[in-house]
Amino acid sequence: MRKTEFANGEYYHIYNRGVDKREVFLDRLDYERFLVCMNLLNDKKNGIMERQRNILKSNTRAKLSDIRELSSGRKPLIEFNAYCLNPNHYHFILKQTEKDGIKIFMHKLGTAYTNYFNKKYDRSGSLFQGPFKSIHITSNEYLLYLSAYVNKNHFIHGYSKGDWKYSSLLDYLGKRDEALCNKESILGQFEDAKEYEKYLANNALYFREKKEMEKYILE
Repeated sequence: MRKTEFANGEYYHIYNRGVDKREVFLDRLDYERFLVCMNLLNDKKNGIMERQRNILKSNTRAKLSDIRELSSGRKPLIEFNAYCLNPNHYHFILKQTEKDGIKIFMHKLGTAYTNYFNKKYDRSGSLFQGPFKSIHITSNEYLLYLSAYVNKNHFIHGYSKGDWKYSSLLDYLGKRDEALCNKESILGQFEDAKEYEKYLANNALYFREKKEMEKYILE
């Protein structure tokens, strides 16, 4: 039984990795497919992925920005605040907005992406290592601290020294606007993006140096 009880209006750190630590994103299209699922499956209703598949039939390189028109009239289950996708794991900061929203959304996301991945790479069975992990974010200080950990997770794990396009980092720094995350609850506590960037840099360096000691680091 899951230890975390999800409550509306509360923030949670959600994460998981590939089974046997395997990579779950093997190319650009895998990352983009997961991002599309993150966007379109965040809805109380079902069926948007069908409409998205119709777009992909005519444009196999369709990106998140190509399907924004599918977002109208939806009732989101959760609110994204930050995310990072790495080759063998992912991290989210979410706020639940509907009863059982996190459980429903994460089930839809895991099922949809696993089906896609298994079909593409001719495999079967579980792709992720059991149920997703979750930690209740119980203070504003912890929320800000984790936002640095999630937004710079690619750097902390040594995947990239520069900007990582498969995280919310570029949106927080004002270099992109994918409209997937609500940044205001975090970014609104800083004077501007530059001040937040300094906060990110200082904390990410600490995380990278001390990551084996942090209880919420995914190893």
